[in-house]
Amino acid sequence: MMNTMKNRIFQKTGNRAIALAVGGAVVISAVAFTQKPKAEKFQAPPLDSRPIQRESFPQSSFAPVVKKVSPAVVKVYTSTAVRPAAYGGGPSDDFFRYFFGNPFDQRGMRPAPNMPMPRQQGIGSGVIATKDGYILTNNHVVDKADEVKVALQDGRELTAKIVGRDPNTDVAVLKVDAKDLPAVTMADSDQVEVGDLVLAIGNPFGIGQTVTTGIVSATGRGGAVGLDYEDFIQTDAAINPGNSGGALVDAEGRLIGINTAILSRTGGNQGIGFAIPSNLARSVMQSIVENGKVTRGYLGVAIQDINPALAEEFDIKERKGALVSDVTPEGPAAEAGMKSGDVVVEFNGKKIADSRRLRLEVATVRPGTEVTMRVMRGGSEKVLRVKVRELPGSESLAGGGAGGGDDTGVLNGVAVSDLDARIRQQLNIPPRLRGAIVSEVEPDSAAAKAGLTQGDVILEINRVPVKSADDAIKLTQDGSKKRTLLKVWREGSSRYVVVDESGN
Repeated sequence: MMNTMKNRIFQKTGNRAIALAVGGAVVISAVAFTQKPKAEKFQAPPLDSRPIQRESFPQSSFAPVVKKVSPAVVKVYTSTAVRPAAYGGGPSDDFFRYFFGNPFDQRGMRPAPNMPMPRQQGIGSGVIATKDGYILTNNHVVDKADEVKVALQDGRELTAKIVGRDPNTDVAVLKVDAKDLPAVTMADSDQVEVGDLVLAIGNPFGIGQTVTTGIVSATGRGGAVGLDYEDFIQTDAAINPGNSGGALVDAEGRLIGINTAILSRTGGNQGIGFAIPSNLARSVMQSIVENGKVTRGYLGVAIQDINPALAEEFDIKERKGALVSDVTPEGPAAEAGMKSGDVVVEFNGKKIADSRRLRLEVATVRPGTEVTMRVMRGGSEKVLRVKVRELPGSESLAGGGAGGGDDTGVLNGVAVSDLDARIRQQLNIPPRLRGAIVSEVEPDSAAAKAGLTQGDVILEINRVPVKSADDAIKLTQDGSKKRTLLKVWREGSSRYVVVDESGN
């Protein structure tokens, strides 16, 4: 896998599921080649923006709250074929040998004849967001899953399709074919305060739906698990492996977060759990369903936090805000009149405490929206209007692929990325070449059998030039022809490759 690449996703991948270790690292990996999810009109779940009644007498039981919200929390089951770690190599870890025997030949190159590949199971949680079957969960719950099923409280077990995944926030959206489901009520997570009572509902260790309670320990936590966009609600409500993707609700049973990770030295709950705020999860879901990808705002600045020395040099009385160290020429910020040395203290009506907060706020603004910024410059305040653009390289997401049976595209099992200067330099790709670089090929896919490998640059698909990863996605959406002619560049020369998926 090429960790430097922003992957464009195609569909239907044979993937290794993460076994719900909420306290472990969140894996951000190349995903599979499928058709781009179709954009559709989507009505985001309404927000109940009423503040919680904080002055009321403590209630003696949360049973009414649990009865209200628990039907909206589901169990998520994933299944994945365990594949060789890389094309041309089998697993050598003792764990695989002990549990699965050795299905590879003596060279460790390919499975022995007629030997089925073992499967890895995963268990997690999810939250029904809409009555027509959209479900929120974590990306790491369904990452690389072949099959996803959800079990409802009423006993039904439904096959789920992965609508999209966003590794940058660890949010994933599932869809089941059902109507009139018990959807959760969403609260405005911006109104959550430290000390609020909360309940965590999920499926820890696969034992069944479990409810724990605690308080909000902190808000706006970042740097917890290494995601690009972190704004966690921290809680001491018990969260354990299997709770990932479950609900964190307030004392009225309204969703304020999606349980995601724990900080633990033992692997179990130690009183420090993290949940993705419901506002962020809701925004990501809306973008995924409407656009087939997450579109994020772009300002065109380099920013940093303010330390005491910088505060003195720039005559900043309060160490709050994001210091602009550079402004991209002809970018949105430059056009708005922003200058290096400005300190952004408010963006789109939100107070900016540091550079991370500004990055989060900009990312959630829809491209094309004009917003107001307040900046400090030379000790005086200025108000700027900026029209936010789309973040370059916003990545398409893994749609379908699990359980839906709706895949009609070709080149399944392949992930591609846009070419950028770093990739060109790393792989010595000439500047004149235009195309999409192959970042991953599933070992047992038709593309791998045809000889397509990681690092190949796809120049043409069925004789149509490819200029970007998005081009490649569009040109593979028609699955009526199962044979695909590729022109690829590899190590200084071009060649044609025919990928035949008629037998897959």
